[in-house]
Amino acid sequence: MIRKAEPRDAAFAAPLIYEAIGDIAYTLTGATEADEAISLMAQFFAQQQNRLSYENAVIAMEGDEPMGLALFYHGSQTEALDRPFVEFVQKRTGVAPALVKEARDDEFYLDSIAVRSDKRGRGIGKKLLAAFEQEAIQRRHDRIALLVDEENPRARQLYEALGYRQDGTVKVSGHQFRHMVKSVLVPV
Repeated sequence: MIRKAEPRDAAFAAPLIYEAIGDIAYTLTGATEADEAISLMAQFFAQQQNRLSYENAVIAMEGDEPMGLALFYHGSQTEALDRPFVEFVQKRTGVAPALVKEARDDEFYLDSIAVRSDKRGRGIGKKLLAAFEQEAIQRRHDRIALLVDEENPRARQLYEALGYRQDGTVKVSGHQFRHMVKSVLVPV
């Protein structure tokens, strides 16, 4: 089952998001250690109106146990959703972070997708991707997108098998990513 995320999911979600985004977590939070970054991301997840908010996430469940999550938003919302991070890091460090815009204004963007390591290989990631695509359709967005790390060919192959195609590259927090897009059919 896939359900909407809730603020109480923060303790489960933050470590998975950290695993999915890696060094980007340090750029978003200004943290220098993994535990600190995860703690700060959990705080942001439990809040509204930011890139990592529960409002932008769904959770894959097995019974009452969370298995994975998908985090998404429309590219036109990027600046508003990143503003809390810019303000937080600037207040904390005195320097505003340079956040790269990962999503284009005309696409519904999959920011992160992650499955617990002990639950991988069971199709949960595909179910989360399907939920992301269904959310795009429900919101009437016909173009969806995601980034995949250049160093993750398995993920790229999965996305290609599901109909995504590369249309560019983006460098985020020192890592090169492929920007991949897919068109989805929105009913008239």
